[in-house]
Amino acid sequence: MLSVIIVTHNSEPFIDRCFDSLDQQTSAPDRVIIVDSGSAHTSYLDRYSSRADCEVVLHKNIGFAAANNIGFTHIGGAEDYVCVMNPDTFLEPDNFQSALAILSARKKVAILGGRLKGFDVDEDRPTGLLDSTGVFRSWYGRWYDRGQGAQNGENFRLEENVPALCGAFMVCRMSALRDELPKVFDESFFMYKEDIDLSLRLRKKGWKLLYAPTVEAFHARGWAGNRKEIPHQIRCLASKNDILLNFKHRSPYLIWAVAKYLAVRALRI
Repeated sequence: MLSVIIVTHNSEPFIDRCFDSLDQQTSAPDRVIIVDSGSAHTSYLDRYSSRADCEVVLHKNIGFAAANNIGFTHIGGAEDYVCVMNPDTFLEPDNFQSALAILSARKKVAILGGRLKGFDVDEDRPTGLLDSTGVFRSWYGRWYDRGQGAQNGENFRLEENVPALCGAFMVCRMSALRDELPKVFDESFFMYKEDIDLSLRLRKKGWKLLYAPTVEAFHARGWAGNRKEIPHQIRCLASKNDILLNFKHRSPYLIWAVAKYLAVRALRI
């Protein structure tokens, strides 16, 4: 059994295309749980409330991590797999069929992430660029989405275990997450870096995180990869969470994280 959790926040430009991609799956999910975290209005979700395979939960703005945790409390308990995905993620039709086949054959994999490709909602077309092929850490401590901004070609075509996975699309084995319930994601993060934190916690328990390039999806990342378009307050939050992540996991990169946060605060970079 497969359930999907989608956290929305003013997601009207994306949600219909997201659901279209779910409806077109060759292996459709059994249930979809939408947790709205403080949208200015929620009428755009009304059409999904009446669907037999969908549940809509309305909440104040509690952040991505806490809203996903609410989603986990609404799953039935019989799920073998749960997909956590963003409303601006659009799946290729064979996405779930491929993902579940891989997970069923690889019992030590806790989470599978796919090949995320860029999508321009304003232009209504793929960008031709990659968005994420797994999350990696640089030599000096910065976590980054591998391949982001590179041409979508024959690069990164090998299946491999990776350090972390992007929270925009995660197909999770429930047996790997049961010990984390009821708070699969650490709510201290509010948003940003909670996916890396979960990845690190699962790896410490011996689980694998798999990048599967044959499982493809589009991700219409709201800021389109341009840091200048990200509000300063959001950049401060993201860099503050770098400190929290490195402190929590006793990482030597904590010094870099503190320096980055101070630079973002003072220099507005």
